[in-house]
Amino acid sequence: MVFNSVIFIFCFLPLFLLIYYFVPAKARNPVLFAGSLFFYAWGDPTYLVLMLFSSFFNYYIGKELGKITDEDPSRKRNLIFAVVINLLILGFFKYWGFLLDTISGVTGLKLTYPQLALPIGLSFYTFKNLSYILDIYMGKTEPCKGFFPYAVYSTMFPHMTAGPIVRYTDISESISRRSINTTRLGAGAELFIKGLSKKVLLADNLSALYTTLQASGTTSFVGTWLAIGAYTLELYFDFSGYSDMAIGLGQMLGFNFNKNFDYPYISTSVSEFWRRWHISLGSWFRDYIYIPLGGNRVSTGRHIRNILVVWALTGLWHGASWNFVFWGIYYGLLLLAEKFLLGRFLEKAPVWLRNLYTMFAVIIGWVFFSQTTPAAIGKMLGSMFGLGASCFADRASLYALKSGLILMIISVISCRPGLYQYFKRLARRNTYLAAVINAILFFLCIAYMIYSSYTPFMYQQF
Repeated sequence: MVFNSVIFIFCFLPLFLLIYYFVPAKARNPVLFAGSLFFYAWGDPTYLVLMLFSSFFNYYIGKELGKITDEDPSRKRNLIFAVVINLLILGFFKYWGFLLDTISGVTGLKLTYPQLALPIGLSFYTFKNLSYILDIYMGKTEPCKGFFPYAVYSTMFPHMTAGPIVRYTDISESISRRSINTTRLGAGAELFIKGLSKKVLLADNLSALYTTLQASGTTSFVGTWLAIGAYTLELYFDFSGYSDMAIGLGQMLGFNFNKNFDYPYISTSVSEFWRRWHISLGSWFRDYIYIPLGGNRVSTGRHIRNILVVWALTGLWHGASWNFVFWGIYYGLLLLAEKFLLGRFLEKAPVWLRNLYTMFAVIIGWVFFSQTTPAAIGKMLGSMFGLGASCFADRASLYALKSGLILMIISVISCRPGLYQYFKRLARRNTYLAAVINAILFFLCIAYMIYSSYTPFMYQQF
């Protein structure tokens, strides 16, 4: 089950909220746990046991860590054991085939293995559970007092399958005691509609434009730039749309999840871009990998190493393929260049030029992200810079430009904060008009969902 489906919006969510709001406060956690299990089992019943095992294992290890003093050497052994088990589960299901394929390519051996479906949300709930264990070890939180409250956190359906990576420390108090009311319900519903509109009205149409251009086989200059431009916007609206919907659902349930996107395409440096894009993942790698390695409080050589390690792992987290590793290293090198070479230039350059530079770097990065083979990456980059372009513009690219121009303009405007800020000011002045706008957007989304074919969220594959 996914958020952008008729069955979720008109069947699961209303029935779940009806029960959740009218049961006694003590019964809300059981209702949320049962609803989350049903939500997950609807789309991936095979791996429901795996998700529950991950919850139980990390709860138990966290409980044991809480009993052991800092001076006891077994405390570190327990931590290492927990991290290894979590990473082995993640590695087996997500990276085992990639590892064997890489060995086969290097050695010439023909290693075969059974094709296993990737459990939905595995990367997200593994990192979520790891953050709990690591926070206990570092003294940032106390172990959860019971398995059931922890399972509610670990399996909660709003952020279960594609994030954001919510940390136990952020919502521990809300798990035991939270308030729900019509104000929070309305605010959550508005944010849910915002995310749904991003996904259904913008991302899905941008996906159709990108797919059409890719299917046409165009290698023209205009066609290639239009394709990667559509992909750039699609990825933002798809993932930030999911995050908005998840955060909105959290508000409906009485939880406050931290924002996961902060208009990243207005950034004036790559460093700023990664402070605004997928914030929960960036902060996870910063707090649990980068800082423990020494961060920037080490020698220059080790600082460079730390950045490259973190970004290689960030790329690998996104997918079991070398293009994601290259994508991560690409960003690591860009961040190093900004820190050691471009810093003074960026400080003095006008804002529009810094934003242009950042978007150029980001778009190039999405080429590595979207194309899975070196040949495909080289072909697209060559077409973008005129080295392998068949022509300036062919029939397919001109038709796509004509049919998708309005969509692209609306999308560029919508990925900047001005439009939504205007809506919020309007909502404060005229709540009825804001309600009408939300209702129109909602009905447009439903009409499009019924009319068009199903399109899953892109980040659920990671």
